[in-house]
Amino acid sequence: MSERTIFLDYREKNPKGNLIISGSKSESNRWLILEKLWNNIIINNLSDAEDTQLLQKALLSTEELIDINHAGTAMRFLTSYFASIEGKNIILTGSDRMKNRPIKILVDALKSLDAAISYVEKDGFPPLKISGKKLLKNKVSIAGNVSSQYISSLLLIAPSLPNGLTIEFLTEITSRPYLEMTITQLKELGVSVFWENNLVVVEPFDNTDKNKFEVIVESDWSSASYFYSLIALSINGEVRLSSFHKNSKQGDAELSKLYELFGVNTIFKNHQIHLKKETDFVLPKSITLNLVNSPDIAQTIAVTCLGLSIDCTLTGLQTLKIKETDRLQALKNELEKLGVQVEITHNSLQLFTSKQLNKNVLIETYHDHRMAMAFAPLSLKTPININDINVVEKSYPNFWKDFQQLFL
Repeated sequence: MSERTIFLDYREKNPKGNLIISGSKSESNRWLILEKLWNNIIINNLSDAEDTQLLQKALLSTEELIDINHAGTAMRFLTSYFASIEGKNIILTGSDRMKNRPIKILVDALKSLDAAISYVEKDGFPPLKISGKKLLKNKVSIAGNVSSQYISSLLLIAPSLPNGLTIEFLTEITSRPYLEMTITQLKELGVSVFWENNLVVVEPFDNTDKNKFEVIVESDWSSASYFYSLIALSINGEVRLSSFHKNSKQGDAELSKLYELFGVNTIFKNHQIHLKKETDFVLPKSITLNLVNSPDIAQTIAVTCLGLSIDCTLTGLQTLKIKETDRLQALKNELEKLGVQVEITHNSLQLFTSKQLNKNVLIETYHDHRMAMAFAPLSLKTPININDINVVEKSYPNFWKDFQQLFL
């Protein structure tokens, strides 16, 4: 393995083994904000992802300039957090890509609550100058179909506001499970939250006099997705992953149902998931999936379909254009290198597969961790090169070690 590029060729091999997956980045990041607002929370199995480490560092920082690099979740969660901390004056910035990821919808929502936020460079984008103050207004309206993280950002600070917060959704909701995750965590803490139709009402909450509250973060289902793909592309692979719950609150937990389409069975036992390829399974010729509730697994599913020669139409992908990269365009670019046809719109991807895949293609990752990990399982079908391998540190630092361990 070189420092930046890895060559993978596992044709005719079968992955087998047991892996322990780090805590969910999504859950960890939410608990870190709540821990800072109420310092009696103890977090176990915190994610080891770079994003989580950057968020943790930012929350502990005493500097006026806070740089969160590529960490989009941190940018969104910290914008609301710092805006609500009286007397906190900071500039929140990030990488060049971060400076081109829109944040106007969230900033406008916070400004409607009288938050003091201004743009340092380009209107609608980071860096942000934030002067924290007590936010007394308690009603805000926001679009729900751009990024659920904007809404989760508001939800996380809502119970700390003197008058709580009522959020009105102006449009349909995307990535609903991620909002439900946020609300579930608030309720676990003891916060009163009511969600009906297009309104969420969060009551003010004070637990400063309560005992320590201990949480255990479930392992990350998004990280598990790459091993679902690996088993689907294998002949008779078997992998056990820890620690996961059958009734998970993570949106990507629907993997256990979705991958039945590709002949992967999931057995839940003792906080493990046992992934096993079903023998003699007849694959569909084409599939259509709406991934509006779990867009982060779109890349993984597209690559799985490619490797199994299954045409696919994936919809509900409108949030992918504002991720670490424009994931729809990036997917089209890299999939077509392998000799297939891909069509994309603002919210969909259609893949027309080929029986013969091009060999030794160099997959570019566009500073996007999920691009690197999603394409790795394809090495069971054709030799590939993946560039910028260290990008996986954003969410899964041990990915390459774990991946290769399954073939030892």
